[in-house]
Amino acid sequence: MVSKLSSVISHLGAAALGSKKADLVLINCNIQSVYTKEQLPKSQIAIIKDRIAYVGPDASHTVGPYTVTLDMKNKYITPGFADPHTHIDQFVLPSELAQKSLLCGVTSLFSDPIDIVCVAGKRGFDAFLQLCRNTPIRIFNVVPGGLPVDPKFSGPVNLLTTTQLKHAIKNSDDIVGLGEVFSWTKVTSQHPQTMKNLSATLDADCIINGHTAGASAKKLNAYIASGILSCHEPINYDQVLDRLRLGMWIMIREGSIRRDLQEIIPRILDSKPYTNRIMFCSDGLDPQDLLRHGHINHCVAKSVKLGMDPIDAITMATRNCFDYYNMGKDLGGIAPGKLADILVFDNLKQFKPTMVFVGGKLVVRHGRIITNHTSPKKGMTKSLTAAAATTAATATATAKIPKNLLRTVHLKRFSAKDFIIKDTRDIVPVNTVHLSTEIITRLGTAELSTQDGNILPCASKDVYKVAAFNRLSTDAAATATTTTTTTTKKTKNNSSNKNQGTIGFLSGFGAPGIGAFASTWNFHENNLIVIGSNENDMALAANNLIDTQGGITVVAKGKTLACLPLQLGGIVSTDPFDTVAKNFAKINRCIIQTGRCSKFKKPHLIPLFLPFLALPAIRILSTGIVDVKKQSIIQPVIAR
Repeated sequence: MVSKLSSVISHLGAAALGSKKADLVLINCNIQSVYTKEQLPKSQIAIIKDRIAYVGPDASHTVGPYTVTLDMKNKYITPGFADPHTHIDQFVLPSELAQKSLLCGVTSLFSDPIDIVCVAGKRGFDAFLQLCRNTPIRIFNVVPGGLPVDPKFSGPVNLLTTTQLKHAIKNSDDIVGLGEVFSWTKVTSQHPQTMKNLSATLDADCIINGHTAGASAKKLNAYIASGILSCHEPINYDQVLDRLRLGMWIMIREGSIRRDLQEIIPRILDSKPYTNRIMFCSDGLDPQDLLRHGHINHCVAKSVKLGMDPIDAITMATRNCFDYYNMGKDLGGIAPGKLADILVFDNLKQFKPTMVFVGGKLVVRHGRIITNHTSPKKGMTKSLTAAAATTAATATATAKIPKNLLRTVHLKRFSAKDFIIKDTRDIVPVNTVHLSTEIITRLGTAELSTQDGNILPCASKDVYKVAAFNRLSTDAAATATTTTTTTTKKTKNNSSNKNQGTIGFLSGFGAPGIGAFASTWNFHENNLIVIGSNENDMALAANNLIDTQGGITVVAKGKTLACLPLQLGGIVSTDPFDTVAKNFAKINRCIIQTGRCSKFKKPHLIPLFLPFLALPAIRILSTGIVDVKKQSIIQPVIAR
């Protein structure tokens, strides 16, 4: 239980004066002050319960018979790092992510759980909050603010109502505002529901996270004037400066989707703008990147390597984040009254903490998670290996997941016939969703042959079939037919399956060795996406994910080559972190090596973004193939 400052000020004051004794005193601390931009060597820190009572040269007056004193040996002391914008409802349970992030010195996460809300609405949001609360890290959540992405084309998507938003903010201390409003056109066009949510959040004196990719000039002004004061989308310094001039807070993104720090930090060092409104964020990390690069500590270390003063980089990773969220009285620095989230470093280059304290409790020591604290009187702790602690935490968290969140793939089993698109012509011109990158698409065309009236994909031409099915709604799946109609009566889908979806063609994938690649996790429709060079393997891949109730899978020649189960909502695995990391690596490795895919470094991103209506240009989702800019449906087959 986190103490409220208002309820403990008497204890803190008494401890600062010495009339009440501290629980823990850290001596010989080289404090990095984020308030004065100076080092404070030989300092001492007195902690009572979970807050700091005294910072100064001599805390001996706070030491009593039961006070634990730890010698920091003049190592570098900083506040705990924070990730001010991330999506943790992906890959692993919050308990799993928490331990890996703690090893990187991240003691606070600000989570936007948009996909669990998309999958399961209010019940999913409430269940996810509970999972976040049972972790050794501080996890704050925002109410997702971007659903549906496009009301015209989005399929059945869950969201919280304005009433539920108000209730959540009012009754939960760990809900801090509204999540990224990434469809900025909803704001500039005064979309009624969006404006109600913005007003309700502002009335509650909470923050609203932004997403301004593509916005400029008067549209950017209108967006900011609506009370949205942060953005993690700038990809260069000019975009950063434009937004800083308009009073925004900037989160420099360095994560698994994009890495923008290398482009932005050198220009900041050259131009020297105020950095008090600049932070680092990940926007989400996959298991491999977290293990390979680290978390916010990587941002700090990389910025220092590029020439930034270490205390400036530390401030961007700490104080600035909590100032933005109006939490500066509790977190962000080493000072009296603050919660005792403290990092200990051997040097200010690698930024790999040797110790991590959360609320005055030692949780990481020499790269190991520390658990089961014994009496402070004895000053001893019992440590577990990270793997053992992870297994225990996973078992506990899994037991608390509602069963209905473990069964969210509501689809009937598939056969090869369910991926047939018929046409009477021998050679058929088709429209394709062409991959320019794993994320960005454009409209393409191709000519394909038919066999027994079925239009065949052609790996030698780098053209595959792609399908998107609504997996969330049992009613829709039972009553709707597959959407593959075209402007000619000669082309039709021959499926007898009642799963609601769309079948079309994908070009630019460049993986001729893969039979099928499927995923239930994507932004922010959470359709079942299936890409394939033949219908038999597509059916096998789809059925694999029905069996696992979610995940990502790769199939070739009737065999499953790799599978990453994502049992919780079809987007999060209930397995231990290391198991997920191994399965995730195998997915990408199979596509790159077995599939002979040389174009993409992270092919798992392809099904993740194929239905994402907030990006150009052509998207496929269960409701159709959409031209985002023209706001129109595209037919997969070109009529005569």
